[in-house]
Amino acid sequence: MSQRVGIAPYLQAAPFALIFLLFLVVPLAIIVMVSFWTYTDYSIEPDFQFQNYLDVFDRCLVRLPSLCTTFATYLSTLQFCLTVWAITLVIGFTIAYFVAFEVRTPEVQSALFLVCTIPFWTSNVIRMISWIPLLGREGLVNQGLLALGWVDQPLDWLLYSRFSVTLTFVHLLTFFMVAPIYNSMLRIDRSLIEAARDAGATGWQILWNVIVPLSKTGIAIGSIFVVTLVMGDFITVGIMGGQQIASVGKSISVEISYLQFPVAAANAVVLLATVLIIILALTRLVDIRKEL
Repeated sequence: MSQRVGIAPYLQAAPFALIFLLFLVVPLAIIVMVSFWTYTDYSIEPDFQFQNYLDVFDRCLVRLPSLCTTFATYLSTLQFCLTVWAITLVIGFTIAYFVAFEVRTPEVQSALFLVCTIPFWTSNVIRMISWIPLLGREGLVNQGLLALGWVDQPLDWLLYSRFSVTLTFVHLLTFFMVAPIYNSMLRIDRSLIEAARDAGATGWQILWNVIVPLSKTGIAIGSIFVVTLVMGDFITVGIMGGQQIASVGKSISVEISYLQFPVAAANAVVLLATVLIIILALTRLVDIRKEL
């Protein structure tokens, strides 16, 4: 009987372990394997060589302090990542704080949280391209600015620019910051806030010394979501950047379109390593297991 009890947890975990193995471990192993293959203009040949990784970082070190294409592309992607992370953190924390602490009844909290999910009822691509009629030269924003007399001619930088890419990222990813932070805030014991208020703490002191530290797990989880999605994105950068802005994901997409699968796999492995380093740094700062 004791033996059956010992086996039962493994049997329960087996289906999830199998899904994890088939849809994550095996594809990653194939990508790593292909990254060492060689290719020609017409074929891909199994091999074990590091030329693809050398091609990814072609003469990058000898060109320092000038940036090679790879380093410049990663720098551009990391800039997007940092900017979007900072904006979504501020907006996401503010929304989560309002819903969790300013709204008193659980029913209204649930209703407002459901409102935040409404954009996910449509495709990401639809939400993305919905900005084009607003930000174009003949779009509503430019027409409104012209009508108010605030500008003399349409603003070109509103669309197909780093601004439009960042704006779209924020629109698409803010909820990924709201949800985990809101979940962390709901777990905060309200008696701690009352004790801090009774001790004479101001609202900002309560926010900075009580709420923020107790919400850091949700902040870390939301940050992982945002960082991972921005680093690997190529559709948003391509469409909203007018195919003029480089990113790592877009570089991989272009390599795949030219059937350069081994070098694309090598680039993907480097990107994965970069994202894992960022996630490892976040997990060192915050114990995410408390939230899981």
